Amino acid sequence: MTVADEVPAGEILIVTGMSGAGRTTAANALEDLGWYVVDNLPPQMLRPLLELSELAGNALPRVAAVVDVRGGDLFTALPEITRALRHGRALRVLFLDAADEVLVRRFEAVRRPHPLQDDGTLVDGIRRERERLAPIRESADVIVDTSLHNIHQLATYIADLFRADESARHTVTVMSFGFKYGLPPDADLVADMRFLPNPFWNPDLKALTGEDPAVRAEVLSHAGAGEFIDAYAAALQPVLRGYQEENKRHSVVAVGCTGGKHRSVVTARELVERLRGLPGVAVRLRHRDLGRE
Repeated sequence: MTVADEVPAGEILIVTGMSGAGRTTAANALEDLGWYVVDNLPPQMLRPLLELSELAGNALPRVAAVVDVRGGDLFTALPEITRALRHGRALRVLFLDAADEVLVRRFEAVRRPHPLQDDGTLVDGIRRERERLAPIRESADVIVDTSLHNIHQLATYIADLFRADESARHTVTVMSFGFKYGLPPDADLVADMRFLPNPFWNPDLKALTGEDPAVRAEVLSHAGAGEFIDAYAAALQPVLRGYQEENKRHSVVAVGCTGGKHRSVVTARELVERLRGLPGVAVRLRHRDLGRE
């Protein structure tokens, strides 16, 4: 989405999530895309902000409000306020998350305490924040796990996520991943490609990836591979139509194999090719674990 793109007047995005998960980086990326960003906004100010953006129309078409636990007791009202504002409004919630150990390393790197740490440890603060944010995370429209992103990668990912095609009502990210590195926490749907033989055990293919023609040919040569991909792509079509009808703007289809290097990469790319051209849908491809040892 570029600054000149036409979007519904009064569109507002609430950016929230765990402290240390990259809210500032996400806000900067949105600002670069032309969003008007308001940081550390009390939830009670969301309603007048949304009304202002609607009155401003094309002069203020996209507003991102960063809301987090720095608001103290005011923050607890966010789930209720968000539910009330959703009716008939172009409002979405972006939730940024990361693994606890990653958050600890990030706080230690900047030598700052967690906002909910008090007299306890960093882990205590993170645990309290997770408990407080649980209802918001459950109702979020987009969940992004930033554990494996540096600030530059996260900025690029956020820009890609919110740079949807002008005519698209829904953006689907097809993501390959390795089960041995854990399920993607932001996945809406998961496909398991471990029913196919693993090219890892072929000495000629082990060092290659699903991006290489030889691996693609090997994966697709096995019985059931093409049949599954065709059937799964067909099954996704009514799901993506339903997401549009329910005004769900983003989704993640995760495709996994053991290491996220061969079978899942081939399948994810094949799915993207089959989903491209669906009415109202923009399709993105992402390989989460490609290149990891």
